[in-house]
Amino acid sequence: MIVVTTPTGSIGRQVLARLLHAGEPVRVIARDPSRLPEETLARIEVVQGSHGEADVVERAFDGADAVFWLPPPNPHAESLNAVYAGFARPACEAFKMRGVGHVVGISALGRGTPMADRAGLVTASLAMDDMIAGTGVNYRALTMPSFMDNLLRQVASIRDRGEFFSPGRGDRKAPVCATRDIAAVAADLLVNRGWSGQGHRAVLGPEDLSPNDMARIMAEVLGRPLVHRAVPIEAFKAQLSAAGLSPAFVEGYADMMTAKAEGLDNAEPRTAENTTPTTFRQWCEDVLRPAVMGRA
Repeated sequence: MIVVTTPTGSIGRQVLARLLHAGEPVRVIARDPSRLPEETLARIEVVQGSHGEADVVERAFDGADAVFWLPPPNPHAESLNAVYAGFARPACEAFKMRGVGHVVGISALGRGTPMADRAGLVTASLAMDDMIAGTGVNYRALTMPSFMDNLLRQVASIRDRGEFFSPGRGDRKAPVCATRDIAAVAADLLVNRGWSGQGHRAVLGPEDLSPNDMARIMAEVLGRPLVHRAVPIEAFKAQLSAAGLSPAFVEGYADMMTAKAEGLDNAEPRTAENTTPTTFRQWCEDVLRPAVMGRA
């Protein structure tokens, strides 16, 4: 039995689909099971509730061989600990209590870099990894750069104004990955559990790109002019605050983006194993263009 958390999220739903395609028995933890398609519900077990609650994870992990672990986004949290390690604490107890063998979690690049202890959301995510690894469960943290799919938050700006925004220089190259590749790696580790111990697996995508590179590729795929606009970090923080994010989350997000601008995501050596296949151009053709054209 494999347990999937966040089964309706952008990564979790793709992990779930891959596990079902592989014929694996799956149990999900879902606050609102009605968000899952009926055909999916017919093939899985469901434990309703939050995977941050002890009674929920104890029930869900009973008899589980492996768990896909991803804390839900919580931009209104009072602290970053509440988003990551604090949220995962009941699950860590349940991993031990229920004898879970393997856990695959979603994390971030940056461990071992000079920026790792001041990278906001990344720092908090790495602390969560340490706590999970400390339970003794076989654990693989999937460590990622920024997601291509994050650009879907800016579809209106891309479509209506021909621009997208991010803090930092437009010419700094860094890895970028597609969530479908993250899901593929996660599902493979969950199904093929011949690994042991605690460690990480980077998911780097196939190439390093700058925001200017991405603007050029998006313009070519969409057939319209498009540019990247660099946002000063204080203006970025003001935008997040205006959107209603908590002060702790605003600071954590800004610290993460500042660390990325200083090269946080560039320290992981690229290998054949961590170079995943989906190019940014292919993602733009498959995902971004339909979204911009209103066909997503």
